[in-house]
Amino acid sequence: MTNTVLQLRAKGAVTIPAELRQKYALSEGDVFTLVDVGDGSFLLVPKVSVVPKLVAEMEALREEAGLTLDDLLEGLTEERQRLFEERYGVTK
Repeated sequence: MTNTVLQLRAKGAVTIPAELRQKYALSEGDVFTLVDVGDGSFLLVPKVSVVPKLVAEMEALREEAGLTLDDLLEGLTEERQRLFEERYGVTK
């Protein structure tokens, strides 16, 4: 655990040390949640969007499998029909 002294600046701004920004891949515009844990203590937690991470993982899996977007879309209609029948027990 690292202890760092921060100074509250105009309009409530604080600067997170470069070492921590690099360590946790934080950059300008990132959003945080400030949690008041009481007794004057706060937690500053990065609010990470999982969507970009999931997109990157899906893209890596697609490339690893050697598939194109057209390959994935090719059987979409049939797959939707199969899932519909499986879920509702009804054939269109």
